[in-house]
Amino acid sequence: MKFIVLPLFFFLCYFKSYAQYTDSTNYHVLLTSTGSINRTNEDRAYLLNNALNFGMKKKSFVLNSTTAWLYGKQNSDLTNNDFSTTLNFNLYKTLPHFYYWGLVNYNTSYSLKLKNQVLAGGGIAYSVLDKPNAYINLSDGVLFDQSSLIVGDSYHTYRNSLRLQYHFAIKELITIDGNHFLQNSFDRKGDHIIRSTTTLGLKLRKWISLTTALNYNKLNITRSENLNLTYGLTLDKYF
Repeated sequence: MKFIVLPLFFFLCYFKSYAQYTDSTNYHVLLTSTGSINRTNEDRAYLLNNALNFGMKKKSFVLNSTTAWLYGKQNSDLTNNDFSTTLNFNLYKTLPHFYYWGLVNYNTSYSLKLKNQVLAGGGIAYSVLDKPNAYINLSDGVLFDQSSLIVGDSYHTYRNSLRLQYHFAIKELITIDGNHFLQNSFDRKGDHIIRSTTTLGLKLRKWISLTTALNYNKLNITRSENLNLTYGLTLDKYF
């Protein structure tokens, strides 16, 4: 039971790739472990969420990698066994507040009935608002999707990937962050993916916050979705 209860008190780390690096800051490493447990006389449920994040900045180039694993059970039934790893970069070589992006992403998700998925592609992004305490960014691009489902079907398609990203800081005390994706297939009608993360933080120190995060994912091709609420501490250190 200890391995279920202890992660509830560990830190929840949220990786921000914008407005955090300085001229002397080049790297960012985060290790995340959090979870929740619910136990009654007849039922028990737990959810564990672990992630490792690494970021690197070199002049006009930013490289980020994120690996996450979400695992959960209700009684003896598996509810989540979801793994994701992403490598992405931003290239700032043109107009102010404008950059190019590219990524490679691998996913497997029991809750979304997804056996394997590889996404790769790139696009452009523009920061509508770009200040230390207020950031709004819109990006769009094309991804190639090679997927296989748990039921046995396999397919590939090209997707339009539209993202809204934002960060707001209120009096350096409260932070609100969001990443929201809509990824529609060009040639498969009704095939779309929604990924959404909203995070609310209350700063205790410059590098530590109390945090609540709401994550929603939907894979329309399998008619599956999940909604997870996590809470804990955010440790955010750059060097």
